[in-house]
Amino acid sequence: MSDPTNVKLSFREKAGYSFGDASANFVFQMFIFFPTAFYVDSIGISAAAMGAMLLWVRLSDAITDPIMGVIADRTTHRWGKFRPWLLWSAIPFALMFWAAFSVPTGLEDSSKLWYVIITYTVLMMVYTVNNVPYASLNGVMTSNSSERTALSSYRFVAAMAATFIVQGFTLPLVTKFGNGSVNDPKGWSVTVGIYALISVVCFVVTFFSVKERVQPPAGQKADIKKDFKEVLRNRPWLAMFGMTLFVFITLALRGNANYVFVTRYLSSDALLTFVEGLGLTATAADLLNPSIGFKALDLFGMVVKPGASPSVVGFSVLSMIGTLFTIIGVLIAKPLADRFGKKAVFTIGLALAALFQSLHYIVAPEDVSLVVALTILTSFSYGPTIPLLWAMIADTADYSEWKNHRRSTGFVFSGVVFALKAGLGFGGAIAGGLLSMYGYTSETANDPAVLDGVRTMVSLHSGGCFFIGVIFMLFYPITKNVATEMSDALAARRSAAG
Repeated sequence: MSDPTNVKLSFREKAGYSFGDASANFVFQMFIFFPTAFYVDSIGISAAAMGAMLLWVRLSDAITDPIMGVIADRTTHRWGKFRPWLLWSAIPFALMFWAAFSVPTGLEDSSKLWYVIITYTVLMMVYTVNNVPYASLNGVMTSNSSERTALSSYRFVAAMAATFIVQGFTLPLVTKFGNGSVNDPKGWSVTVGIYALISVVCFVVTFFSVKERVQPPAGQKADIKKDFKEVLRNRPWLAMFGMTLFVFITLALRGNANYVFVTRYLSSDALLTFVEGLGLTATAADLLNPSIGFKALDLFGMVVKPGASPSVVGFSVLSMIGTLFTIIGVLIAKPLADRFGKKAVFTIGLALAALFQSLHYIVAPEDVSLVVALTILTSFSYGPTIPLLWAMIADTADYSEWKNHRRSTGFVFSGVVFALKAGLGFGGAIAGGLLSMYGYTSETANDPAVLDGVRTMVSLHSGGCFFIGVIFMLFYPITKNVATEMSDALAARRSAAG
């Protein structure tokens, strides 16, 4: 008798699943790339306070993430264990996303700080309620390891589309809605309001597209203590936990620093020459007789007008280039993993990304072309690791079932989701602490000593954290041969059980 869970997923189901991560990625990317731009430069809280908030709220997820994993594993509903949570959390997710970037005017500094702490805390709680079940779906839609990799690739193509929008259009839209200023709070509120509305639609699409198939072994009884003990004895899960922690420390650290690196460290004249070469500058004649193409670009704030700074458009273009090459990396992840194994592809890709990220240290302010080259190389190398990470986490749930005859998909995924969010918290805190140590404020942002520190953050600090992630991957035991052995054993066991 064949294994009924070992199915090939349809394009509709894989594409529908991917929309959910596009929604989550609007929040994810905003808090990777723009905490400094919003909290420090626009709202006016200190870099140190921002870092402390990002850290302590993320650490509270050590409690909420496993709890949500346990709740999801024990949910019994006609829609499934994990799928219903996408629908139930969609509107609260969008409301809190918008509220976190809509600070009321007229608040005193202390009240302003408490507002951002409370809204960010509640947003992260709703994110947990939504994202732990969403991530867990990867482990229960099919038991086919190759299909899981394909599912993750679909997921992250959609995630990269959201990344393209957030990194490419956020600052131009904020400037457009903020009366020409990237520091106007109204611009942030309107822009994030648009993203929040899109996120609701995407979650609903995912809910109606997916189906849960993989169930815990028959007769398995709920036991939180056993879940916890088994995950701590799960060697591949421990390796993934450590690697995820340091990779997402890197992403938050690099994201916070990269905004300052591009908009402050790189030469304004060099950036202007760069965007001018792409046809993204306007003359007085363009303003008097705008073409259709000019109007389209200007609609999204992607034109540098006479006398305006090129930093916003320059940052957006560099981010778009990086995202496009990341998408290419995501698309080649499955064929590479099918041939060489997930571990080998992931480890080599992460090691190369670490190398190219570290090389940002040699960039001079005028070297925009070198920044473009390093952005392409880093993004392309890192791309394949993005879908493989979640496919490998699903494999760790299989590993636990293989060794222990018990399955706790939600608990396994919730632990790694916590590592992800803790990494973002530590990365944000480290970024805030380093910016504070280097003396960064909105007034001192152009000081040479500050900018030299920012260059070090983008390069050596970020690349070093990536390298630590590589070290953890050396201890990940599920090679291509082990994955095949594990999959065959579980398929035989499920077939025997009927």
